[in-house]
Amino acid sequence: MRNFLLYIRQILQIWFFYLLVRVLLIVIGYIRSRLILKIFYLIYSLQFVSSSHDFALFVKCTDAGRIILSLYIDDMIIIGDDINVISVLKTKLAKQFEMKDLGYLRYFVSIEVAYSPRDYLLSQSKYVTDILKRAKFTDNKIVDTPIEVNAKYFFTDDLPSLDPTLYRAIVESLIYLTITHPDIAYVVHLIDKFVVSPTTIHWAAMLCILRYIRDTVFQSLLLPSTFFLERRAYSDANYGSDPTDRKSVTGLCIFLGDSLIY
Repeated sequence: MRNFLLYIRQILQIWFFYLLVRVLLIVIGYIRSRLILKIFYLIYSLQFVSSSHDFALFVKCTDAGRIILSLYIDDMIIIGDDINVISVLKTKLAKQFEMKDLGYLRYFVSIEVAYSPRDYLLSQSKYVTDILKRAKFTDNKIVDTPIEVNAKYFFTDDLPSLDPTLYRAIVESLIYLTITHPDIAYVVHLIDKFVVSPTTIHWAAMLCILRYIRDTVFQSLLLPSTFFLERRAYSDANYGSDPTDRKSVTGLCIFLGDSLIY
């Protein structure tokens, strides 16, 4: 009887903590939702328009030029030509919210920014270092290419990866790294296909990518600040090269002026 009462007590404790967590999540969600709505209301009241491509990207056109505001959780970037409107926006935001003006953009969402009057440099060197630490990568070897020449990968019956969860986490991190390292986009796409059941062969392919980004950790993406804003796109494709489903593989890149944007 005593054991039964202890069991009932444990069940009640579990339910209590479960309900407490649910209530806290609801309260936090409500507060965050109100905060987001308050920010959006203020931005819209200043006649900013949300982009059709990204609801957290806002644009306002004035006689002096264009102002762009990018919002990500509790961080934002404000850029534009009309200094007066930007000053008014920052003043009103500071009155409504506790915020700090960090000055010129240096670091945003794991992307480091350096600039001169002629160009901008985007890099993720610290992010690469974090990926290597998460992967517990202590190998000092480096490679010149992120994939072995003519390498093909299949859903094989090889030994499963020792840590599939870590494999998936590293692949997700590498996908975000392709923002400033478009040279690894194709190989990351390859290993991403095997996140459901990665094997030691796929893990070895990922290690090759890690060796490559370690060697190129300080390479940056150059965005020249030119006024030539014509869009140009280049693409190429092969025929039926995927060994798994015989689909063709297409590669493309898009330039805005002299800047590679996709």
